[in-house]
Amino acid sequence: MNLQFLGAAHTVTGSCYLLEANDHKVLIDCGMFQGARNLRDLNYNDFRFVPSDIDCVLLTHAHVDHCGLIPKLCKQGFKGDIYATKATCDLVNIMLPDSAHIQESDAQITNRKGQRMGKTPIAPLYTIDDAMASLKQFVPIDYDQEINPVKGIRAIYKDAGHIMGSAIIEVYVTENGEETKIVFTGDLGQPDQPIIKDPTHIKEADYLVIESTYGDRKHQIYDKETPLAEIINDTMDRGGNLIIPSFAVGRTQTMLYYLFKLWKANRIEDYSVVVDSPLAVEATRIFAKNTKYFDDEATEYIRKHGKLPQMPQLRLCESANESKALNTEEGSHIILSASGMADAGRVLHHLKHNLWRPESTILFVGYQAEGSLGRKLLEGAKKVKVLGEEISVKARIVNMDGFSAHADYSQMEEWLQHLTMYNAKQVFVVHGEATASKAVKEMIEEEFGWNAYIPFYADRAIMTKNTCEIKAANIPQVSVEKDMEDFFVDVDADYRQLRRRIINLVVKNPELMPAAMNTIQKGWRYVKRLFKDFGIS
Repeated sequence: MNLQFLGAAHTVTGSCYLLEANDHKVLIDCGMFQGARNLRDLNYNDFRFVPSDIDCVLLTHAHVDHCGLIPKLCKQGFKGDIYATKATCDLVNIMLPDSAHIQESDAQITNRKGQRMGKTPIAPLYTIDDAMASLKQFVPIDYDQEINPVKGIRAIYKDAGHIMGSAIIEVYVTENGEETKIVFTGDLGQPDQPIIKDPTHIKEADYLVIESTYGDRKHQIYDKETPLAEIINDTMDRGGNLIIPSFAVGRTQTMLYYLFKLWKANRIEDYSVVVDSPLAVEATRIFAKNTKYFDDEATEYIRKHGKLPQMPQLRLCESANESKALNTEEGSHIILSASGMADAGRVLHHLKHNLWRPESTILFVGYQAEGSLGRKLLEGAKKVKVLGEEISVKARIVNMDGFSAHADYSQMEEWLQHLTMYNAKQVFVVHGEATASKAVKEMIEEEFGWNAYIPFYADRAIMTKNTCEIKAANIPQVSVEKDMEDFFVDVDADYRQLRRRIINLVVKNPELMPAAMNTIQKGWRYVKRLFKDFGIS
């Protein structure tokens, strides 16, 4: 059998793995690349397989970086079944049409700009009709239910404890009379997070494909309610807005749970709470209808205090006009809005209207990928571009760790301690940035003595029950040259702007010329010294 890594390989997005066995082809996830532009551009590349040749898809969960290219797959000829838990099927019914709406809107904006420049119009990655058509191919299953999607392959879904409906998939492949077990963790959840049950422990496997999003760090385990209450009360007292960029599925519902508890305990007043994301609104309704998936603590809390989130001050903002009106209303609001990395969606409008306000607070409660606006703000950017406009960052920027739905280094280590690896003892570390994946790889090798490999894009593992041969594809997932060219375009633009400002300053104040020249020469010599390490002088 062959396993090929076609996404989430040396990156934290775009999960997609092609399993070939018994003359069948099975995809595990078919996710969209998110984050920086160079990653998003990968979504427009051709698949490295013929979609009509795929027999079925096994989907771990509803986050777009795991399911977001399914409409494209179906549009290009895939006719098979897509297996997912019932809760995941409920969520993709809102996630995929929403993603399609974004694709159509982005294409319209690009084409309007391109028309003025004489460029050829582009088509969206897929349309709402494509997304709706793909939903007909989903087959809902229960946790612990065994399925036989193709001859010689069976699969069982276990609770991954990441978001509602998320699954670890145990895949059993029978070849030449031998059965080999491959475990795909999907996104492994953080134990003890609100609402969601803890990840299921898997007892044994021959091969393991494990995510590593938070593999180089440890979550802070602390009382989150106290600092959250302090941030809320401080911001409201100052007359600002509290903007919480929040993933529509999972994180928004977790934050509403905390806000509900703080309000019930009289630790915050009846401050206006706004969910400004149609997707998050629909996801919250799905969560409220699927309480059977809640953990014991959340179930007991609901029994005592009523359904979540029953707060009279809660507003669900569904129309664009309602969203825009928030930025002209008097008073302060707690606004939860997508996207969680602040790289798209309505949250951009709220950032545009609040980043420059010292009285407002931007609170990040989730992972911020490299290149995202959220990462730039957390790294201390003084000015950022939002919706084409340069905005000064005067608002308070706060990061509260520990809300992540991903397991951290120690939690992954604890989960692995319950697993016995047989035969090849081969682990593939995926879905992480370089340092995170490396930390998990080293932990697996040192603590457990198993073989660990971080695949690159299109690498292939040729596996039997006892042996594994890895064939490197040597295909760069992202065009390095294009990436560097895009970077230097931005550098060049900044340089030209700075050069014009310095010239204008010196023209108005000729006496500053010697000092300006001296500073520039010092800076240029420093830059050249930096690149000597690369052999460039």
